[in-house]
Amino acid sequence: MSLLMILLTIFLPPVAVAVKEGIGLQFLLNVLLTLIGWLPGVVHAFWVASRGSATAA
Repeated sequence: MSLLMILLTIFLPPVAVAVKEGIGLQFLLNVLLTLIGWLPGVVHAFWVASRGSATAA
């Protein structure tokens, strides 16, 4: 994971998810989690960024 992706994940979790997965279910879930609280959004964004690409399967 690049330094830019790590910084995006910490400061703008929905943007990091959108860069990694695009605008879809994961993005909407991350927006919801970030609105509930910053930390759940960051944890979800790190999970999305650290797992393999959805299209690589």
